Amino acid sequence: MGNNTPQILLIYTGGTIGMVKDYKSNALKPFDFENIKVKIPELKLLDCKIETTAFSEPIDSSDMSPEYWIKIAEIIKSRYDDIDGFVVLTGTDTMSYTSSALSFILENLSKPVIFTGSQLPIGDLRTDAKENLITAIQVAASRKNDEAIIQEVGLYFEYKLYRANRTTKVSSEQFEAFESPNYPHLAESGVHLNFNDSHLLRPDKKLPLQLQKKLDAKVLVLKLFPGISESVVSHILKYPELEGLILETYGAGNAPTSQWFSNSLLKIIQKGIPVINVTQCISGGVLMGHYETSVHLKNMGVISGKNITTESALAKLKLLLGKKIPFENFKREFELSLRGEMN
Repeated sequence: MGNNTPQILLIYTGGTIGMVKDYKSNALKPFDFENIKVKIPELKLLDCKIETTAFSEPIDSSDMSPEYWIKIAEIIKSRYDDIDGFVVLTGTDTMSYTSSALSFILENLSKPVIFTGSQLPIGDLRTDAKENLITAIQVAASRKNDEAIIQEVGLYFEYKLYRANRTTKVSSEQFEAFESPNYPHLAESGVHLNFNDSHLLRPDKKLPLQLQKKLDAKVLVLKLFPGISESVVSHILKYPELEGLILETYGAGNAPTSQWFSNSLLKIIQKGIPVINVTQCISGGVLMGHYETSVHLKNMGVISGKNITTESALAKLKLLLGKKIPFENFKREFELSLRGEMN
């Protein structure tokens, strides 16, 4: 390894990837990441130096929260000047939420932050953990013309690298657990590691990394379904601390045209609470006004989420609410792409 050897920090927060089976008791126990090159000797073939750090108490994916998002960001910020790339290991169930959130928290990021995990523990006979981990590190260490190829938050899983804030988990059983339905993958791992250069973010490296940590806004996600009742919607929207609502609508952003439904939304909008329209569909996006069943939403000031994912919309909404943007400017700010999260 030469003087320009990339320095990679591996951050383990918890999740399936960090477990190995004790074959005597048949129980799962935490993997020893400090001796990772002993456990995974293939890592010695990579032209990079790997350091590791881990949460003192690994957390399950289901227990992930904004407090932990900020903790991950603070670890990255503390080592940002002396580390060339970061690989973050988390549980897969909330990985799209966490990685999307980090893309917004890490403002002016110009180094790779690659999330990965696995469907099976790292010590399992048929595990997907080793390939995901090895290639995620390789992606984070990849350089061209003496600079990192990836300069954003990515999610690597099963031979593909995605823009993190474009992903959603689509399978709890298949190794190909994630998809980026509205944006091409950033890289693909085959015989060679091929990057999709034209779709990579290129940030302004002159700007210093800043952490946007005010994510405590109280927001709700309301998924529409046929037969949803006035009493249910009314009860949800009466939440006294509500600051923002994500409305998961049908198709291209369509919703019931019932007067009671329109009135319910209008009441909270008139209180200065932003309502974001995102589609329930895996791919495609919101086109408010395209059908009659979304004209009323557009007219009352509901904000178009375009083709953003629910996971990304949640993080973005929390971020913008934390910035205390005046309500009259909120629609314009939300509908702008901040980190390549929407078209």
